[in-house]
Amino acid sequence: MTKESIVQAFMQLQDDICQALEMADGQGRFQEDAWERPGGGGGRSRVIRGAAIEKGGVNFSEVHGDLSTAAAKALKLGEGGAFFATGVSIVLHPKNPWVPIIHMNVRYFEMDQDRWWFGGGIDLTPHYVFPEDAQWFHQQLATVCDAAHSDYYDRFKKWADDYFFIRHRDETRGVGGIFFDRLGPQESLPKEELWKFTLNVGQTFAPTYTELLKRHRDDSYSDLEMDWQRLRRGRYVEFNLVWDRGTKFGLETNGRTESILMSLPPLAGWEYSHAPTANSREEHTLALLKKDIDWLSNPPKSY
Repeated sequence: MTKESIVQAFMQLQDDICQALEMADGQGRFQEDAWERPGGGGGRSRVIRGAAIEKGGVNFSEVHGDLSTAAAKALKLGEGGAFFATGVSIVLHPKNPWVPIIHMNVRYFEMDQDRWWFGGGIDLTPHYVFPEDAQWFHQQLATVCDAAHSDYYDRFKKWADDYFFIRHRDETRGVGGIFFDRLGPQESLPKEELWKFTLNVGQTFAPTYTELLKRHRDDSYSDLEMDWQRLRRGRYVEFNLVWDRGTKFGLETNGRTESILMSLPPLAGWEYSHAPTANSREEHTLALLKKDIDWLSNPPKSY
C-alpha cells in the first residue's frame, strides 16, 4: 500500500459514487471542475443539480506542500514540514424536505513515518427525523464497523455525537452516524486494516443514501416543510462555518475555496427567535437532536 495506490482508490471511489447518484437521481449529471493547488497537488470537484438532489458535491483531492509551524501546532502536530493529504468528501442537499442531508468524508494524511492517519465518517442530517430511517442508517454503519473491530461502532458513534454538535445551539446537527480521525500508529489494527476499513466506509455511502432517497423522494410537501428545510439548512451552515475542522484545515492550507465551501446549501434561512408549533413534526424533530440516543436497539418513537 502506497500513497499512490490510496489516491487511485479514492479516485475510483469518486467515480463509482457519482455513477450511483446519477442513476438514483434519474436526471442530473455531474459537472467536473479539475483544479490545481498553487502549493502542490489538486483535485476534481464534481457538482450535481438534479431532479431529487438540489445540490450535491462529490470531491476528490490530493494535495501536498509545506505545513506552516502555526498550522501544524493548531492541528497538534508539533513542528511544521512537508505534508500529503488525499480524500473524498461528499455533501448532498436534496430537493424534497422529507429526504435528509448527508455528509461523507474519507481521507488519508501523512507527514512522516510517525505522523500519518486515516479519518472519515458518514453522518445524516434529516430536516425531519424518522426514527425508523435513523435506525436503519445506523445499522449499515454498525455492520461496516463490526467487520473491522468490535469497538468501532460504539467508539465512532460517540465521536460523531460529540463532533457534529452545534454548541451555540445546544443541539446535534442531525442523527449522527460515525466519525473517526487520526487512526494512525497508535491503533491496534495495522495500517493495511485501517485503510481497508476507511475504504469500506466510503463504499457504504452510495447504497445507504440511495435507499433513503428512494424512501422519501416522492413524498408530498408544502410551503411549511420548505420553510423548515431552509431553517435546518441554516443550522448546517452554522456548523460548517463555525465548528468544522475540515473547513478550517482547508482554508488554512490554502485549499480551493469553491471546493471547501461546496458543502453549503443552495438556499438557507434564519428566523429570529424561531420556535416550532407545539406537538408538531418540527418540534418532534428538535427533541431528537440530542447526543447519545441509542438508534440501534432503543430508538425513539416515531411522530
